[in-house]
Amino acid sequence: MLQVFGGRLEKINLQKLLFLVCQKQKEPEYDFIPYLYGCYSHSAKADLFTMVKKDFLIEDETGYSKKDRKNYLSLLDEEDKRLVNQAYVLYNKMDGDGLMKHTYTNFPYYAINSTTATRLLTKEQLIKVDAIRPNVNSTTLYTIGYEAISLEAYLNKLIKNDIKVLVDVRNNPLSQKFGFSKSQLINYCKGLNIEYIHFAEVGIQSEYRQELKEQSDYDNLFTSYKKKTLPKTIATQEKILGLLKEKKRIALTCFEANICQCHRKHLAEAITLLKAWDYELKHI
Repeated sequence: MLQVFGGRLEKINLQKLLFLVCQKQKEPEYDFIPYLYGCYSHSAKADLFTMVKKDFLIEDETGYSKKDRKNYLSLLDEEDKRLVNQAYVLYNKMDGDGLMKHTYTNFPYYAINSTTATRLLTKEQLIKVDAIRPNVNSTTLYTIGYEAISLEAYLNKLIKNDIKVLVDVRNNPLSQKFGFSKSQLINYCKGLNIEYIHFAEVGIQSEYRQELKEQSDYDNLFTSYKKKTLPKTIATQEKILGLLKEKKRIALTCFEANICQCHRKHLAEAITLLKAWDYELKHI
């Protein structure tokens, strides 16, 4: 992209151009979230950081520049090459405001958290943005896993379900997957006005999670979890229920995509058995 656009792009422009190309890919290279200036990919930003660190790119305060003369475009498959060249034809004369307005009008979901939408859009266009903004009033306890999805796809699930508090129920909140270690997740949630809370005591220690191959292995693990951990953590379960009453929409999070292979299912079900429970439980 940098090569085709003359070797340098503003940071905002690069994110918007990547987004527009990804929308046309059969298997998008990046997912995006609605952020301060519209569509944004933390994963793309992390890749750019790595390319700067490895001396492929130069980063300044406002943009990125290609450092060498290598023809990276020639390394793409024909379809991606076509999409990048098409992006240049369609958008090379647009400045940052033009690209933001174009993405806001064609993809209004990505304008819901924008700080520039009111300046760039008409009243009619802003109404479309407001109409797509999540606003759910029911009190619901959600559970969500991050296995096999990108950070952005995960955050979009939180946004679209109007989650107010993310409750991390991992015993050890570290991850080799980008974006899901505790310190990272705190920052990414903060940027979306989602509170993050960690309760290690309701998690399962990693040594007990070894050799889980069959569903029966998981079932045996969770039988022990229900007998040993849940009865000892009722106070924490009550804290989580208190959060739900106060914030209305909270999500318990752990790794596994399959709810039947994660302890969050049994923790959530234990919370529904507390005396003050009168709400809805959903797994997303």
